[in-house]
Amino acid sequence: MRRDRLTFGMILGIPLMQILLFGYAINTDVRNLTAAVADEAGTHRSRQFVAELRETQVVRIAQRVETAGQLEELLRAGRISVGIHIPPDFDRRVIDAQRAAAHLLIDGSDPTIIGIVNALKNMPVSFDTTAQPDRMPAIEVRTYYNPEARTPVNVIPGLIGVILTMTMLLFTAVAVVRERERGNLELLINTPVTSAELMIGKVIPYVVIGLLQLAVALLVGYLLFDVPVRGSIVELYVAASLFIVANLSLGLFVSTAVSTQFQAMQMTFFLLLPSILLSGFIFPFDGMPKFAQYLGEILPITHFVRLARGIMLREADLTAMTGALVYLGVFTLVTVTAASLRFSKRLD
Repeated sequence: MRRDRLTFGMILGIPLMQILLFGYAINTDVRNLTAAVADEAGTHRSRQFVAELRETQVVRIAQRVETAGQLEELLRAGRISVGIHIPPDFDRRVIDAQRAAAHLLIDGSDPTIIGIVNALKNMPVSFDTTAQPDRMPAIEVRTYYNPEARTPVNVIPGLIGVILTMTMLLFTAVAVVRERERGNLELLINTPVTSAELMIGKVIPYVVIGLLQLAVALLVGYLLFDVPVRGSIVELYVAASLFIVANLSLGLFVSTAVSTQFQAMQMTFFLLLPSILLSGFIFPFDGMPKFAQYLGEILPITHFVRLARGIMLREADLTAMTGALVYLGVFTLVTVTAASLRFSKRLD
């Protein structure tokens, strides 16, 4: 253990990381879901209704828009999880038992959010409904993109990201270390290939493998679980290509930090666990504590999960999610540069 410090660090680091992640970052009592309001009534009652929704702490009002159509656009782009639409005749609807007073528009690509927001239908509202003072205003919940709340529809787009993260990280990190252990790097030392060229050469073949894995996952998801691809398949492959390259570049960086294949596998597992728990794949991203969200934003899979769900389920296009694409590009550039600088064309 004194000679293998990385393994010693993993022995302590992995259980500590799991306890911290499950203890702090994983929160099933979700709060502060990002929401937007379209208050077409603009009355005292409608403002009080929004205030009481905010006080539940289930939703966090991030912005206000004019119409329900704008709420739908925000949902499609993945910028909000809940839209609150208050019709112009809200005050009359409050005292009419036959009509919904307000509408909650939910991003159904995450079934967890559906159950949480459905609880708001029975939310007590304190304002006086003069005609029927004991009746609560009816709230209609409209679920978009996955109205049946089928779990595979939500899971498979995120699972694709987990599969690509695991395989791309492991393949690349182990491949470079294996060549070092077998002495194959001796051949490269005597060639004019630069460190950057070697890194790129290692990445390209695995991009093809990653895209093949994506095709298999999409085909199985469609045939067995009826998981749709509502958006452009070309844009999905563009997003996946950027994500694959980002993971491969991270794998190359890992390969420059470890000495054996066993250490490479340890490091891959160490990175995979937070990728699963902090990306929004299992638990709603908005429901995690802020520090966990900051860590999650660093991980490439967080941005791919948003891209995959947006394209596959919400029929969003890449122009509405440029932030995720830019981050994957910047992450790749930084990690490839760092890996090239660390890589040395010499034997230990």
